Amino acid sequence: MTHTTVTITGAGGQIGYALLFRIAAGDMLGFDRPLRLRLLEIPSGIRAAEGAALELQDCAFPLLHGVEVTDDPRVAFEGCDIGMLVGARPRGPGMERADLLAANAGIFGPQGAAIAATAAPDVRAVVVGNPANTNALIAAAAADGVPDDRFSALTRLDHNRAVGQLSAVLDAPVEWIRDVAIWGNHSATQFPDVSHATLAGRPLSRVLAERMGSVGDALAWLDEVFIPRVSGRGAEIIQVRGSSSVASAANAAIEHVRDEVHGTPGGWTSAAIVSRGEYGVPEGLVCSFPVASDGTGYRVVEGLTIDERARSRIDASVAELIDERDAVRALGFA
Repeated sequence: MTHTTVTITGAGGQIGYALLFRIAAGDMLGFDRPLRLRLLEIPSGIRAAEGAALELQDCAFPLLHGVEVTDDPRVAFEGCDIGMLVGARPRGPGMERADLLAANAGIFGPQGAAIAATAAPDVRAVVVGNPANTNALIAAAAADGVPDDRFSALTRLDHNRAVGQLSAVLDAPVEWIRDVAIWGNHSATQFPDVSHATLAGRPLSRVLAERMGSVGDALAWLDEVFIPRVSGRGAEIIQVRGSSSVASAANAAIEHVRDEVHGTPGGWTSAAIVSRGEYGVPEGLVCSFPVASDGTGYRVVEGLTIDERARSRIDASVAELIDERDAVRALGFA
C-alpha cells in the first residue's frame, strides 16, 4: 500500500512529542492515508526519540506503517515526502544574534543538503524551529536542485493566536473569523493584520469599532493591546506556564501541513514562504503573507489593499528579515 513518509527533526523534544501521536492518528494528512515516520535527533536526544517510537508502537495506530529513529540527516530524509524541521538551537544566555544564526546554519544547512540528496522529488518542508523564517532560507539555499517554493516557515501559530484573541474580545466562535493575516517575520516585529478580516461575513474592523465605541478606540486597541499580545504571546506563556509553547506550536504545524496538502477552500491562512516580490517584499526572503493553497502548495493572496499603517509595520518586519538574511550571507550561508 502506498504510504507517505514524514520526517520530523528534533523528534525527541517536547514539540516533536506533541506532534507524533496526532500525525500517526491521521490528524494531519487524513484518516485514510497510511504513513511512515522518520525521527531525526542529535545523539544526545536519540534515547528520547526511541522512547517515543516505543510509545507509538504501543498505540497500534492503524495508519502507521513504521517508525525509524536516526541521527543521520541523509537517512532521515531518504524518500521523505513531508519534512517538519522542528529541532533548532535556542538562544542561550549572552549569545549574540550572529552566533545564534551561525549555530542554526550548522543545523539547517546540512538538513537542506540531505533533503536535496535523498528526499522524494515532490518533497515539501516546513521549518518550525526558530528563527524560523531565516532557518527556512538557509535550508532552501542548501537544497541544491530543490525548488525554493518547497520550503516554508511556520507563522500559523501567530495566525491562530490572533484569531484566538479576536474570538475572546468579540465573544464569537473562532470559525466565524476569517482572513486574518500575519505579515513579516516570526518575531516581535510581525504584523497581525485584521484589515481584510471578517466576522460572520461582516468586516471585522467595523464590528470592533461598534463593540469599542469608535474607529479610534478600535485602532488604539489593535495597536496597544492586540498586536503586542499576539507577538508577545510566546513570552507570556513562558511567564505563566514556566516553559515555552508546545501543544499550540505542534497544533499549528499540523494545520500548516494539512492546509498546504489538502487546500484552503474559500479563504486564506498565514505562512512564511519565499517572496517573488509580492507587496514590495524583496524577492527571495522567506516572509509571512496571507496565503492560500489548492493542494499543490501555498501561494500569496495578491491584490489586497495595504494602507499606510499596515505598510509601515510590514516594512519594519521585512527590514528585520533583510538584516537576518545579510547576517547569514556574511557567515557564508544563504
